[in-house]
Amino acid sequence: MKKVIVYIHGKGGNAQEAEHYKNLFRSCDVIGFDYRSSTPWDTKQEFSEYFDNMSKDYDSVSIIANSIGAYFCINALSDKKIQKAYFISPIVNMEQLILDMMQWANVTESDLQSQKLIATTFGETLSWKYLVWVRNHPINWKIPTKILYGSKDHLQSIDTIKSFAKQFGASVCVMENGEHWFHTKEQMDFLDNWISR
Repeated sequence: MKKVIVYIHGKGGNAQEAEHYKNLFRSCDVIGFDYRSSTPWDTKQEFSEYFDNMSKDYDSVSIIANSIGAYFCINALSDKKIQKAYFISPIVNMEQLILDMMQWANVTESDLQSQKLIATTFGETLSWKYLVWVRNHPINWKIPTKILYGSKDHLQSIDTIKSFAKQFGASVCVMENGEHWFHTKEQMDFLDNWISR
């Protein structure tokens, strides 16, 4: 039986991060998906085409997705034949994240609607089109999922993660003092143990 693990990076990440997971899945091919799109409507098409082509060669496909990479998967791959998903610090409620960022930037909905795009001091550009698209495309996720969450994650609250998990039957593991970006030795050891269990 030919198995593959596909790694989907978060913002600022890259497909080479998949190398880390090869030791954890020795009986599988492990490949990083080097996607180019950055909006949910473009990733929906790019992810879908990639998975349809790639999965022809395998009997079993699982995914590991990080941060916004997990949101893009939820948005694009819910109807694909995927055995299991491992989500690390996933964005599971994009509308809530956008509303939070609007609050951080002191931007109202009417501001965003009239200006369409608003740059923030923390490096994100708020987009009215993006917010409307997210609202018009509610998620429906059917794939067995394990979530790893850091208690100091500043992008999604534990309540948001638990709400998603309850709705779609996912399990949640919380690392106390873990951050949104799992990168220190301690965090990566915790992540490896979580995947291996």
